[in-house]
Amino acid sequence: MNLEGRSALVAGGAGGLGGATVRRLVELGVGVVVFDRNSDRAAKLAAEVGPRAVAAGGDVNNDDDVAAAIAAAQSLGTFSIAVMASGDVPPSPRLVDAEGTPISRELLTGMLEFHALGTFNFARLTAAAFAANEPDEDGQRGVIVNTASIAAFDAQAGQVAYGAAKAAVAGMTLPMARDLGPHGVRVCAIAPGIIATPILPPGSEIERQLVEGVVFPKRLGHSEEYARLVEAIVTNPYLNGENIRLDGAARLQHQFA
Repeated sequence: MNLEGRSALVAGGAGGLGGATVRRLVELGVGVVVFDRNSDRAAKLAAEVGPRAVAAGGDVNNDDDVAAAIAAAQSLGTFSIAVMASGDVPPSPRLVDAEGTPISRELLTGMLEFHALGTFNFARLTAAAFAANEPDEDGQRGVIVNTASIAAFDAQAGQVAYGAAKAAVAGMTLPMARDLGPHGVRVCAIAPGIIATPILPPGSEIERQLVEGVVFPKRLGHSEEYARLVEAIVTNPYLNGENIRLDGAARLQHQFA
């Protein structure tokens, strides 16, 4: 997709993956809406990256919030790019703990609502907006990039709820692409491995354990690498219906010590 005159909506845009994506798209000349539940952080990032970005506070599961964010994106250019980068990996117990107590149902339903339902809702509303665009020479009207996780495929002990939610995101990719192909909308998902965050102390024991399962390069991933993969998906018109692992060939261990 030619990016000239295009605009994007990045959900979770004030976070690590989303923030890196906002910065990269702005560098490429795209107008970007930083859409995040934390409206203060979204506004701060938008101000930081310059006039091509605007902030919109809200929740991907709220239709009115998403509609307002879409309208903001449409004011910045031809709205053609939707990136679902919202994410959270809260601590979770095993299905049944050492005392024989089962995990709560609410933990699973909460994960599914945030990751799976949020992704579904964001995609259906942004795709409907794309459908009104004029197609380019390939017939493209828009691109959706969702975020799964390598936990969708090899989740650890204690990740039943998170793994199920991210597996749902991965499972949507191909049928979404098939549903939206007639409208000229492509869909891919990125399945990141372990990405470095500011709260992870460099050189710590936990970082050593996380890196142990990475084949090469022998380090944690960077948010900027996720953003570069978003760029590749958006600009390559033959990428469609794929869950793309971004993990240095890592496979999660059974559990961390």
